[in-house]
Amino acid sequence: MNNKLLSTKHEALLAGASEGSTSVVKSSLFRYLRRNHPLYLMLLPGILYFVVFKYIPLLGSVIAFQDYNIYKGFLKSDWVGFQWFEQLVTYPQFKRLIANTIILSFYQIIFAFPAPIILACLLNELRHFAFKRMVQTLLYLPHFLSWTIVYGLVYMMFSSQTGFVNMVLVWIGYEPISFLQMPEYFRTLLISSGIWKEMGWSTIIFLAALAGISPSYYEAARIDGAGRWKQFVHVTFPGLLPAIVILLLLKIGHVLDVGFEQVYLFLNPTTLKVGEVLDTYAYRQGILGGQYSVTTAIGLFKSVIGFTLLIMANQISKKVSGEGLF
Repeated sequence: MNNKLLSTKHEALLAGASEGSTSVVKSSLFRYLRRNHPLYLMLLPGILYFVVFKYIPLLGSVIAFQDYNIYKGFLKSDWVGFQWFEQLVTYPQFKRLIANTIILSFYQIIFAFPAPIILACLLNELRHFAFKRMVQTLLYLPHFLSWTIVYGLVYMMFSSQTGFVNMVLVWIGYEPISFLQMPEYFRTLLISSGIWKEMGWSTIIFLAALAGISPSYYEAARIDGAGRWKQFVHVTFPGLLPAIVILLLLKIGHVLDVGFEQVYLFLNPTTLKVGEVLDTYAYRQGILGGQYSVTTAIGLFKSVIGFTLLIMANQISKKVSGEGLF
């Protein structure tokens, strides 16, 4: 009887302690939220943006499994299962679409991704502050140009009739070259214009990472006799590595997204075989053709592939470098 009484009292004490600790936690949480409520109010627009434009539209993914009718809506449209995915995979040009998409994405990773890293390291070596700011500003400007204007500039440079490059070729005695109509030049022009447009803007993240490296590391390296190259290898690059890994993982997660607007503007009937990608095909079949279910199926297909690659790349990165997204 005494043992039962003691156990009952012990349970009551534990229950009271747990209730007390819960109330303390709630009270401290309430005080914390009340003290920092301006910060959470500042977060509210961003949270609403993601909820309204990122999460709610996910409900529309069901269109990929329906014979969607715009008048019936996705609540009353007929279900067709994986019909549109089968249609995509059995499309005669599906392999070409996938190959073009992966090749362009691979070129972007190989050539476009390292460009802002190299540029940020070069800018970091400039010691004249005013000149450095001027160069940064000039390099940022192309980012604010639309792809329509960028294509116009490319046309002015490489047009077979009025392009500056062909005018120079004719002047020195060569025949003009139709750069914009020849498939062998399509990917080079596409990737090069993308690098020119976004390279300066992308350096912002890497310059911020460089600014976070303590000057004491460089001082210690100089004391040990390290030159500029050794300082880059042992101080600068390790300081940049976390930012590089995270951005590379995000890029791998979007491996099937190569930039619809850019590709669509550069594309023409003579370059379709090397330039048509999943996005342009989805636009032609889904938007122009009114097959919204096909467009949604392609988008869902890209998302699943991208998410799978992101998980795999993240696991490999954590094992190799110890850095990862999660």
